[in-house]
Amino acid sequence: DTSLAEVNSFSPISPSSMINQYKFEDGPELRDLFITVDDPESHITAIETFITYRVVTKTTRGEFDSSEYEVRRRYQDFLWLKSKLEEAHPTLIIPPLPEKFIMKGMVERFSDEFIETRRKALHKFLNRIADHPTLTFNEDFKIFLTAQAWELSSHKKQGPGLLSRMGQTVRAVASSVRGAIKNRPEMFTEMNNYMETFSQKINLLDKIAHRIYKEEREYFNEMKEYGPIHTLWSASEEDVAESLKGVASCIDRCCRATEKRMAGLSEHLLPILHEYVLYCEILMGVLKRRDQIQGELDSKVDALANKKTEKDLFSEEIGKLEDKVERANNALKADWDRWKQNMQWDMRSTFTNVAENNLHYYEE
Repeated sequence: DTSLAEVNSFSPISPSSMINQYKFEDGPELRDLFITVDDPESHITAIETFITYRVVTKTTRGEFDSSEYEVRRRYQDFLWLKSKLEEAHPTLIIPPLPEKFIMKGMVERFSDEFIETRRKALHKFLNRIADHPTLTFNEDFKIFLTAQAWELSSHKKQGPGLLSRMGQTVRAVASSVRGAIKNRPEMFTEMNNYMETFSQKINLLDKIAHRIYKEEREYFNEMKEYGPIHTLWSASEEDVAESLKGVASCIDRCCRATEKRMAGLSEHLLPILHEYVLYCEILMGVLKRRDQIQGELDSKVDALANKKTEKDLFSEEIGKLEDKVERANNALKADWDRWKQNMQWDMRSTFTNVAENNLHYYEE
């Protein structure tokens, strides 16, 4: 925009306010399910130490017996919900959960910083599900939001989900099937290529963002030392005391500005980038599961071509598999478009926010 070039240092318009014209103006959708994850509590037993979080749900939906629920859930309960959603909807994109174990050297487990970071991620996980047009009506999701601890425990004992039971075996089979897919629609090959490129780029961005944050923290820690040094120095240099105090005051202001900038990175940039690093793994898994269904159909078609007997039985099985493949394809197509739209919104708003924070930082 050539009008930006006309804004000079004497313009009354702040550079940080100019960024607003590039922000999206998008009204909130009508929602009937609101979820909050808060109030973490530590629990210490003879066997383990764990954290539970309060999950508060408010809704106007008719299938709920009440308009408000309050339950406590631990991380394992969230893992159970994710596995049940994957089992029920193998070709939908289930939102990622924060990892059970964190990178060594980042933050200590059970520290306030770690607990708050996890709380935010769990809050986002549930609200991503609540906003999803299909997942939001899943029965296990409703039970997760409404059942008391003993009721949820009883429900979980009904048996582990398919994916939980088969675990790595399913992923291994899906991987082996994937390479042999003959009739995969071009759209899903394009999806796979897109995700491979996206994964490389988002992982690189994630590493760069962490490096920037690390360098910013080192800079901040150095400045924290220099301020008091100049103040002490001013006490022994009468002729330049005021100048040294002025430098100390300036360093102090720079410290505060840098601290705010670091907070912006840790709260807005790092979590979003890492969430989409995890999304890459989820999407590759979804594509593998779709290919597995396609592979089952292809193998039945080949078997039918090689056998003259049992044609009716094979034809019936092939018909069912064709329906299953079509449902899987349609589910993934719709979810893919929705995911890309959300991803582009998240990325643009995140980097716009970083740009705005940087402008505020340099203005200060």
